[in-house]
Amino acid sequence: MAYFFTSESVSEGHPDKVADQISDALIDNFLAFDPDSKVACETLVTTGQVVLAGEVKSKVYLDVQKIAREVIRKIGYTRSEYMFEANSCGILSAIHEQSGDINQGVERTNKEDQGAGDQGMMFGYAVNETEDYMPLPLDLSHKLLQELAELRKECSEITYLRPDAKSQVTLEYDDAHRPVRVTTIVLSTQHDEFDTEKRMQEKISADIKSILIPRVLAKYPGYQRYFNDEIVYHINPTGKFVIGGPHGDTGLTGRKIIVDTYGGRGAHGGGAFSGKDPSKVDRSAAYAARYIAKNLVAAGVSEEILVQVSYAIGVAKPMGVFVNTYGRSKVAMTDGQIAEVVARLFDLRPYAIEQKFKLRTPIYSETAAYGHMGRKPELKEKPFEQHDGTKKVVTVELFSWEKLDDVETIRKEFKL
Repeated sequence: MAYFFTSESVSEGHPDKVADQISDALIDNFLAFDPDSKVACETLVTTGQVVLAGEVKSKVYLDVQKIAREVIRKIGYTRSEYMFEANSCGILSAIHEQSGDINQGVERTNKEDQGAGDQGMMFGYAVNETEDYMPLPLDLSHKLLQELAELRKECSEITYLRPDAKSQVTLEYDDAHRPVRVTTIVLSTQHDEFDTEKRMQEKISADIKSILIPRVLAKYPGYQRYFNDEIVYHINPTGKFVIGGPHGDTGLTGRKIIVDTYGGRGAHGGGAFSGKDPSKVDRSAAYAARYIAKNLVAAGVSEEILVQVSYAIGVAKPMGVFVNTYGRSKVAMTDGQIAEVVARLFDLRPYAIEQKFKLRTPIYSETAAYGHMGRKPELKEKPFEQHDGTKKVVTVELFSWEKLDDVETIRKEFKL
C-alpha cells in the first residue's frame, strides 16, 4: 500500500538559521587564525538583539560584533522595518574560557589519542532517491528555498520578498519505497505589506506557482517527473507573513537539527552541529557517519542505510558501530556483519576524522543553511580579517564528507 512522507526546510533568514550562521561564522574565524581552537558558541537572536554565549580555548581574539553584523547583513536584514537590522541591533557577548575539566579529556600529547569532546551517538544516512543520496522530500524542500532566496536577492521577477521563509514537501511512495509523486507543497515566505491581505496572498501564491516552481524544475529537470497538476499548494496559509525573522520568533543555535540532516528519515542522535569545532563528535562523527553511509549506498551495498557510531567523553575509540539496511541490502551479509566491515575499514577516532575530512579549516559557514548533508564538495578561497586589520585568505574544501572516495574500496571488500 502506498504511503506518504514529509520533510521541511527553512531559509537562511529563519531566526534559528540566523543563529546557526552567526555561530558558525565565529567558528570559521577562530579556525582561520588558530586551527587548534576549541569552540562551543551558542547564539540567541530576537527583536533588535543578539546574545552570544559559549566556551572557547584559542590564541585568537575576535571582534565578535563585527562578525555577527556581517552575517546578518549578508542574509538580508538591512532594513529598519524588519525590527532586526545589521547595523543597529544590540550584540551582547558572554563567551568565556573552556572548562579545563573538559579540555583535559580532549587534548593529548599524542594527537592520535585525542578523546571525544563529549559522549553521545551520531547517525549517518543515505538512500538512492537522488543523485546526492538524500531523501527526496528534504532535497526538494531545500531547493525550493534556495531558489526563493535567489529570487529575493535578484529582486526582479519578485520584488516583495523578505528573508524569513519555510517550505514543506510531501511525497507519495510505492510499496518498494520508491518516490512516485509530490502530493503537497507548503511554503510560507515573509513579504512586504503591498496590498490588502487577500490580494497579497493571491499574488504570492500565483508567483510561487508560476515563477518559483518552474525555475526549480528548469534547474533540476530530473525532478519534473514527480510534479503534476494535482499537487495541493498551501502558500502563506495564515493569510499574511509581514512580521518575521527574529522579530517574529526568537531564534536559537541548534534548533533545526532535522532540517540540517535527513528531514526525519533515518535517525538523529540529538546533538546539534553549528557553533561546535570538530573536537565535538556531535558534528565530526555525524559527518563521518554520513560519508560512510553515502559510500556504502553508492557502492551498491544497500539501497538505503543508517550508520550509528557512539563515544564516551575523553575516549578516542568509539563504543561501537551499528548498521541498519532496512531490509534493502544487496549483499549476503547480516547488518551486524556489515557493521563489522565498516568498523574495520574506517578509522573513527576523533583525530582521524578531523584529518580525513580536513575539519580544522574554516568550512562551516556554508553548512549553516540548507543542510549539512547532500551538498556539493568544492574548493573555495575564503578571506578573513582580524580586529587589528590582519588579513588572510584560506583555501578550503567544503563538504568533503560528501565525496565518494571509498566506493571502490567498499566494492572490493564486499566483492561487488
